[in-house]
Amino acid sequence: MIDFWLAAGLLLLVALSFLLIPVLRGRRAQLEEDRTALNVALYQERVAELQAQQEEGVLNAEQMDAGRAEAARELLADTEGVEAPRVSRLGKPLPLLAAILVPVLGLGLYLHFGASDKVELTREFAQAPQSMEDMTRRLERAVAAQPDSAEGLYFLGRTYMAQDRPADAAKIFERTVSLAGRQPELLGQWAQAQYFADGKKWSDKVQALTDEALKTDPKEVTSLGLLGIAAFEGERYQDAIDYWNRLLVQLPPEDPSRVALQGGIAKAAEKLEASGGKVAEAPAAKAVAALKVRVDLAPDLKAKVQPGDSVFIFARAISGPPAPLAAKRLTVADLPATVELGDADAMMPQLKLSNFPEVQLVARISRAGQPTAGEWIGRSQPLATSTTAPQKLTIDSPDK
Repeated sequence: MIDFWLAAGLLLLVALSFLLIPVLRGRRAQLEEDRTALNVALYQERVAELQAQQEEGVLNAEQMDAGRAEAARELLADTEGVEAPRVSRLGKPLPLLAAILVPVLGLGLYLHFGASDKVELTREFAQAPQSMEDMTRRLERAVAAQPDSAEGLYFLGRTYMAQDRPADAAKIFERTVSLAGRQPELLGQWAQAQYFADGKKWSDKVQALTDEALKTDPKEVTSLGLLGIAAFEGERYQDAIDYWNRLLVQLPPEDPSRVALQGGIAKAAEKLEASGGKVAEAPAAKAVAALKVRVDLAPDLKAKVQPGDSVFIFARAISGPPAPLAAKRLTVADLPATVELGDADAMMPQLKLSNFPEVQLVARISRAGQPTAGEWIGRSQPLATSTTAPQKLTIDSPDK
């Protein structure tokens, strides 16, 4: 921040120079005028002496004229190069007053309309936080500087939850929803924070939020997890098992929370059986789509591409939106390579491979790193998303 104020100070000095230079020039002109007046007085004094000497008979008329001409030449020599005095309409006090008011007024306007707080925040976020409290303070300042940023509010709410401050998180998520709309994920986060803020007591408000979230997206993970927790706390163990099983299907195989979730399901089943109940068999879960594809480059193209060129591999619905359902990014240096495209690679939660019966596999080389346009491309024939056999895809055609 110091370098910013130094730069501002230098610019201010440049601005003040335009105001103070006329004043300094005025002082120099005054000195020139004083010197000229002195020379004129000396000339007049010399002429008076010559006249006195002529009256006394010391000088004749010819000598008098010669002396006067010599005095005139000396006066001209002394005043040569002196500019004519400039007349200032503003006067001297006004530039001096402006020189004082300009920095004061400029500083006041910047502090009121400027963005010094955002400049400081940018510098702070460029450095790694020292602690969770440090990160929280930064996010709070960012939200204060940009109160209409839904993204900043969302991250602040998640941070409050990590610090076990659910009441503050609930207020923040409510503001986030009002800005970003009633998105299922945001509603689920709000419901979760409200539930813990109320001391793990289920309320009509929490029920309404989870119902709205799951109505829009039946796979919304936060709401499913929260409903499972509430059911377990209320000793409705079968409901807890059902909600957590639905949540388990949505998590990718490598998700570390799967172990804890499976442990919760086992504990709920144990308590249900201990109370004399019997665990109902879960309905067969819908298979999660996953396509394996080996991508290679045609031999005649290997001399035309660069190792650092981007390679985008994605699956696109045959009958559906043009947006990729799943995508991964490699480079030419990685080829040949085998990748797996599945629901975990979905670009948007509502657009998953398992939601569409047929897709087309596409691999594109883009020197500019743009997934939507490139130089070379390879496409597969329509393929069922239930296919388990590995596929081969060769990049061999110009991308038109």
